Amino acid sequence: MKQLLLAGVALSVATAASAADLPARPYAKAPPAAVVAAYNWSGFYVGAMGGYGWETDAGSGGFGGGTVGYNWQLPGSQFVFGVEVDAAGAGIKDSFLVDVGVTQENKINAFGSVTGRAGFAVDAALIYAKGGFAWANAKTSLTDGVVTFSDSQTHTGYTIGGGLEYLFTPNWSAKGEYMYTNVGSETYNFGGQPVDRPSFDFHTIKVGVNYHFR
Repeated sequence: MKQLLLAGVALSVATAASAADLPARPYAKAPPAAVVAAYNWSGFYVGAMGGYGWETDAGSGGFGGGTVGYNWQLPGSQFVFGVEVDAAGAGIKDSFLVDVGVTQENKINAFGSVTGRAGFAVDAALIYAKGGFAWANAKTSLTDGVVTFSDSQTHTGYTIGGGLEYLFTPNWSAKGEYMYTNVGSETYNFGGQPVDRPSFDFHTIKVGVNYHFR
C-alpha cells in the first residue's frame, strides 16, 4: 500500500515538473475595433425652406419653397459633396414713381437654383459652400391709376453662397443659408411697346429642415 502511495506522489511531482518546463503560451493582441463615423451625410434628402430676400437696389419680401438633393461623403473622410435643387414662391417687390401719376412695380414671383455643394463635416455639423445655375420669374407693372400694363419674364443667371447644416437626429437636419443671385436682362412688352429690363441681383437668407433617407 505504501508503495502504491509513494508511486502516485512521484507521478504527480513528475507531471508538475514537466508542465513547468513547457514554453509560455504566446499572447495574441486583439485586433483593433473598426472605427465607424458617428454621422454620415451620404444619401438623398428632401426638405422645406423659407426666408427673407432683398434686391440690391430696392425691394424686399419673404419666400418659401422646397429642396431636394443628394450628398456623397467619402469613406473615412470629413469632406461632403453633393447636388441640390430648390424652388420657392416669393413676394420680393418694390414700387416707385417713374413719371407724374405713373407708378412702376417690380416683383420677383418665384426663383430657384440647381447647384453643387462642397462641405466639411464635424460630427453632426456640416459647413458648406454652394453655387451654380439660377432662375427668377419677375413681373413688372406700369399704372397711371386708370390703365395698367404688365408683363412677366423668366431671367437666368447664377447664384453663390453657403451655410451651416446640423443633424439633430439621424434623419433630420436644420440649416441656415445665405445666397447671392444675379440674373440677366430680359425684354418686357407693355401694350406692344418692348422695354429692356436690365439684369438684377438679390440676396436671400433662408432657414430650413431636411429629411435624410437612410
